[in-house]
Amino acid sequence: MQNAIDANSKYILKLNIIFNVLDGGFFGFAMGFASFVTIIPLFVSTLTDSAVIIGLVPAIHNMGWQLPQLLIANKVAQKTRYKPMVLLMTIHERLPFLGLALVAFFMVTMSQKLALYITFIILIWQGLGSGFTANPWQSMIAKIIPPHLRGTFIGSQASAANLLASVSAIIAGILLDRFEYPINFTFCFGLNCIAMVISWIFLAQVREEEKPNSIEIHSRKNFWDSIKKIIRKESKFRWFIIVRWLSQFAVMAFAFYTVYAVKKLGMNEIQVGLMTSVYMGSQIIANPIMGFIGDHYSHRIVMQLGMFSAFVSALLAVFAPTPSLFYLIFLLAGIANVAVWNTALAMTIEFGEDHEKPYYIGLANTVVAPMTILAPVFGGWLADTLNYSSTFFAASIGGLLTILALQILHHQKPQKMTSPYNQLSN
Repeated sequence: MQNAIDANSKYILKLNIIFNVLDGGFFGFAMGFASFVTIIPLFVSTLTDSAVIIGLVPAIHNMGWQLPQLLIANKVAQKTRYKPMVLLMTIHERLPFLGLALVAFFMVTMSQKLALYITFIILIWQGLGSGFTANPWQSMIAKIIPPHLRGTFIGSQASAANLLASVSAIIAGILLDRFEYPINFTFCFGLNCIAMVISWIFLAQVREEEKPNSIEIHSRKNFWDSIKKIIRKESKFRWFIIVRWLSQFAVMAFAFYTVYAVKKLGMNEIQVGLMTSVYMGSQIIANPIMGFIGDHYSHRIVMQLGMFSAFVSALLAVFAPTPSLFYLIFLLAGIANVAVWNTALAMTIEFGEDHEKPYYIGLANTVVAPMTILAPVFGGWLADTLNYSSTFFAASIGGLLTILALQILHHQKPQKMTSPYNQLSN
């Protein structure tokens, strides 16, 4: 009987891994057509010359992904199944790309200023939609994927996403080159929408068992008091938050690479697609390797290696004489991106017991949100006030500081915590 149960559990685990990887793969395929690092910043650069505004593109997405997670942690913790909430919320991170396609299609009938305003309203909607999805999705993954496989799974899913994204990025580059503006962007964003629907269908196939939840509904005051206690008592978790803060400055240059290479070094549209492909392709290889190393050795060391890649990437951008060097720069940026997002995600869900994870996930992301928006704004301000090289140099310093903070994190002793609400009586 026990063998039958174990066999069934393994079968469900296998199905969940397959469906989640396919979901991530087609999500990545969609994002190759609408990358927040290359395609969308390039689209926005046709509407404004401000480096600060262009730098807001990935910042809005990243902050939107992070900011709501703590705000809904209490609600997520009450769920006996996370999947229904994930399926509903993720519509709001997918549908906005249809809005971008419509903006591009009707570009000729509106002013650039109006198009810019509408574009950023849509980007804010998309960012917040991803944020309201992120906490229940991470909680679901922590529930259905065993701890010893999480880093490898996250890496494999991200690798599938980047593999397909690298293909769609090349297609996007061809579309941008072959068709007139703005219909070329319409095609890119429209293809993104189709791939997003396919991704959602695979996500809907994931199996999640309903489990009784021991967490009771608590008052808002008790909730926030417990969050303060987590921060006050867990020095290791505090330093992890500091690492997340600093890492935003380490990668703030990435949003400006494409615009700088196009406007200052003469990169063409085909090269933009190839650069995006290199950026995604480097993550195809790096994701499963870094996830596997993190599972078997240390996610902290993996993140340090990623931050060293960010440091070298930004430093090379300072001195790049031609667009050709940006192939290496984007390759290193891809490795760094794995560390900042997927390695950090694997580290985040290590904190707390299973029923506590929505609180730790929410806290670890929401408190990082201000730095997520501040870092690229700071980078854009440097670019507008001085030059792009100053932005890249500041990012390289951010990479070194993150490496140092990770070393300090290593020497912090973990604090055994009970349920956040039980902490009130400690």
